[in-house]
Amino acid sequence: MPPLIDLDSAATSAPRMRASDADRLVTVEHLQDAVARGLLTPDEGSERMADAFAAVHLTDLDPLTEDLPPAPPACTAPGWRSLGTLAVEQVRASLTTAATGRLRAARVAVVLAVASLVLVLVGALGGAALSDSGDGGGGGGWHEHRDDHWDDDWDDD
Repeated sequence: MPPLIDLDSAATSAPRMRASDADRLVTVEHLQDAVARGLLTPDEGSERMADAFAAVHLTDLDPLTEDLPPAPPACTAPGWRSLGTLAVEQVRASLTTAATGRLRAARVAVVLAVASLVLVLVGALGGAALSDSGDGGGGGGWHEHRDDHWDDDWDDD
């Protein structure tokens, strides 16, 4: 009796996987990026996006993006250390003179005065914001005590 399934043809005609909405959206976002980078014209991009939304199987999505280069890596923020270094260099450059490269006492005094004024203002505003909670900062002080028994001792005399 011959086998019911031909193993050679079964290996080559494996069932195709269906594409999910997430698969289609990933392909459409890749195509939108390609249009934004100028790799595709808007008309070609919209045709490919329509084909992506109409795709039924994953193998239908692959040809839509296979001729496009990968997206460039996203730039990350430099971080606090780099920003701090830049701030220090900016202050140093603004305090020194261009001709001699030395610090001038007047500039240092002005920068220190401005920095201390900023610190005082930030501290005052921060303190006011922390202490101004609407109830005097105490979370229900003595003036909000509603118990009338506290003054009974005064009337007993």
